[in-house]
Amino acid sequence: MLVGSTLSQVLCIAAASVTGVMLSLPAALHAHRPALTAVVIAMAAVATTRILLLFLLPRVAGQDTRPLERLFAVGALSYALLSGLLAALAITYEIPAAARTAAVVFAVGYGASTSARYAGRPIIAVSQLVLVIAPLIIASALKSDFDSRLLAPAGVLMLLGMYATTRDILHVLRDSLTAADTSARIADKMQRLARTDVVTGLVNRAGLNHELVERSITLLPGHEMALIWIDLDHFKEVNDTLGHQWGDRLLCEVGVRLRKSAPAGACVARFGGDEFIIACEARDRAEVTALAQTLLADITRPTRIDEKLLEVGASIGIAMLPEDGPDIDTVMRGADLALYHAKLNGRKQVCFFTPAMTRALNHRKEVEAELRQAMRRDELSVHYQPILDLATGRIRSFEALVRWFHPEKGEIPPDVFIPIAEETGAIITLGNWLTGQAARVAAQWPDDITLAVNLSPLQIRVPGAAMSILAAARAAGLPAHRLELEMTERVLLENSATTESFMDELTQAGVRFALDDFGTGYSSLAYLARYPFSKIKVDRSFVSGADTDGRHTAIIHAVASMGSALGMEIVAEGLETASQVQTVREAGCTLGQGWHFSRAVCAGDAAALIAANRAAHPAGIARRQLSA
Repeated sequence: MLVGSTLSQVLCIAAASVTGVMLSLPAALHAHRPALTAVVIAMAAVATTRILLLFLLPRVAGQDTRPLERLFAVGALSYALLSGLLAALAITYEIPAAARTAAVVFAVGYGASTSARYAGRPIIAVSQLVLVIAPLIIASALKSDFDSRLLAPAGVLMLLGMYATTRDILHVLRDSLTAADTSARIADKMQRLARTDVVTGLVNRAGLNHELVERSITLLPGHEMALIWIDLDHFKEVNDTLGHQWGDRLLCEVGVRLRKSAPAGACVARFGGDEFIIACEARDRAEVTALAQTLLADITRPTRIDEKLLEVGASIGIAMLPEDGPDIDTVMRGADLALYHAKLNGRKQVCFFTPAMTRALNHRKEVEAELRQAMRRDELSVHYQPILDLATGRIRSFEALVRWFHPEKGEIPPDVFIPIAEETGAIITLGNWLTGQAARVAAQWPDDITLAVNLSPLQIRVPGAAMSILAAARAAGLPAHRLELEMTERVLLENSATTESFMDELTQAGVRFALDDFGTGYSSLAYLARYPFSKIKVDRSFVSGADTDGRHTAIIHAVASMGSALGMEIVAEGLETASQVQTVREAGCTLGQGWHFSRAVCAGDAAALIAANRAAHPAGIARRQLSA
């Protein structure tokens, strides 16, 4: 706009106007000609008006300035014409040479400067140039002397030259503006690409950070912003079994569903991997809860891709700004914690952040730090719980269980520190230590007693895990066929290919496997056919749980019949009474474990149990002696 360019040259235009008036005064004073006097007065009036306009235009910025622009353009053209007339009259009348030269030089200089300064508005630039130079050319041509007439063609050439200069500057300006506009569009496109996820087309993490900052700044007082963090359950199985191409297509479908279900104006982002975040304004938690339930239902609907039906669950954690924190970072941590608890509580859940989660996190960190110290300070020990043959009463095996006796807090239950060890990765070191310690103790037992050790999914993922276990057994002097590894169905779900290779390598070496906690997970019969299990452990909830009834007994009987047909032994866990022992034995279980026989004991007491058991139940003892 003309206003914008004018405001940036206030001093320049004011100086030119004042200079023109000052240089015209000598010509008027010496000539004593009314025409010259009138031109000088007019120049002063126009100059004053232009300067006033320069101070007035900034005060109306943002309003309709077109009338002022037109007035300013008229003033510029008028001043140019008056400058040209001044120079023409100075040549026409007999005035001192110095005054004449000042008037002509100012006119020529003013015309040259306007051709450059107003090149962006070529009509104004050329018009001013013509109004300045044309009177000078005409006055020079009318003079009788050769020197004066010589100014006429020079003026024409100058007019043409200044016109060419204006045109060239205009082209440069247009090219520069075009280049700047192109660069701006490219930069804008690059910025959009940098903030867009290439797989789903949603906002990526960088774009989300930008959006969250912008939304937190513009969030009105009394309003809240919900941060909804979504994590797909078991999405890794899709990538592992079908490939990443299928996984990407599933992510795209989830992204489409989230966009459709999210409120208008919400930011829907793929945070990374199989995690999504939605940020939106909300009136209260009830509104956010309804939205989260809708999102959960939409995500878990089966997805058909190339005639294949895929199902995926999701867990959702939610935190609110500013209710759950004063800034984005705090609320992000809150949503992440809420998501963690949603997954911890069984997945496919919606969980809001509460301050208690922070306290629980601090407690986990404290336990984690103390656990690492406990491993260095030898505060951990291994206890052994016997597994008996329900037919003969003889001890057939011991399950190795880690115990932690804190010097100040006393015994810390395994269900407190084992999950934390798995979350932090400390379970790998802990599991290797347990296997080595227990194998050295078991090597001293009779050859027909085996050692059972629990395995974590993290232990199996470590490269060379099978070789490490075999090396630990060899170093302890324990034959591989006396080592039994207990695995839950969760291990089989998370790493099918890795797990299969791991089990094959150890099975070939003689190590045996037991499927632990059977009946509490997916309990897929495909696991029993696919993997080399020699033993099934029925979960204690079917044996001694609060809800045990005739149906549970029927389930145990069915599992025992299946195990017998497959040549597997069935272990009943959690036996606490003689009647429970009788029930599971009659149902077909071959082995039993629980407090009815013995709690987990230290290595010395385990050796004493073996001796006492062998004395009380020599080989071949009748079944009726066990029930007595």
